[in-house]
Amino acid sequence: MRQPAVFFGHGSPMNALGGPFGAAWRDLGQAIGKPKGVAMISAHWETRGLGVTAQDKPETIHDFGNFPRELHEMRYPAPGSPELAARVAELTGAVQTLQWGLDHGTWSVLAHVWPQADVPVVQLSLNRDLTPRQHYDLARALRPLRDEGVVVAGSGDFVHNLRTWKREAGAEPYAWAAGFNEAVKHALLIGDHDALIDWVGLAENAQLSVPTDEHFLPVLYVAAQQHEGEPVSFFNDHIDGGSISMTGVRIG
Repeated sequence: MRQPAVFFGHGSPMNALGGPFGAAWRDLGQAIGKPKGVAMISAHWETRGLGVTAQDKPETIHDFGNFPRELHEMRYPAPGSPELAARVAELTGAVQTLQWGLDHGTWSVLAHVWPQADVPVVQLSLNRDLTPRQHYDLARALRPLRDEGVVVAGSGDFVHNLRTWKREAGAEPYAWAAGFNEAVKHALLIGDHDALIDWVGLAENAQLSVPTDEHFLPVLYVAAQQHEGEPVSFFNDHIDGGSISMTGVRIG
């Protein structure tokens, strides 16, 4: 059976410990079951050139500071998969590496999706030498994985502007953030991937929503998996603190 492609709006690392978004992630894991593996593209592994993690036991990377000890002590001991890493390398030309592990863009959500940490996970890096179009074209090469039992996933945020984020609970989203979030959803629903690739023209004030593109680029990796006519659904469709989109996407 073809596995889905999934984008996670991951938000704060604190979501690993609980909060309002974990339930939808857990429901997703129950709906998918246990795939052969996960190939994850996270906003938090940027490289020159393309890498894929290839160790048997990837490290839980705490790539953040000034958070509670409980979060820094958390581990997500999912196995890696040298076999899946080799397959990703075959499809994309990525270099297999032991120099990374699972960063918080990956483990903070997967700790809810598969809490038993029993699904193998590899990460593919964001190659900063590529244009958005080249990222999308690269992602198309991953399509065969879904028919081989692997979930292709991305982790970031449609909207990610920390400078404008509001700490107060229940803060209303900025109009520009809500507008961009809806524009991304619409493009995914109608399969307009060119609009996503040219995200600067997707909505008014798009660059307020995407001041830097590392959290948006994983969207392209998931969109690129979409076959004609495949259903698209959304979960955790919420903007946190006014300017961090938690919206997640399931394709297939």
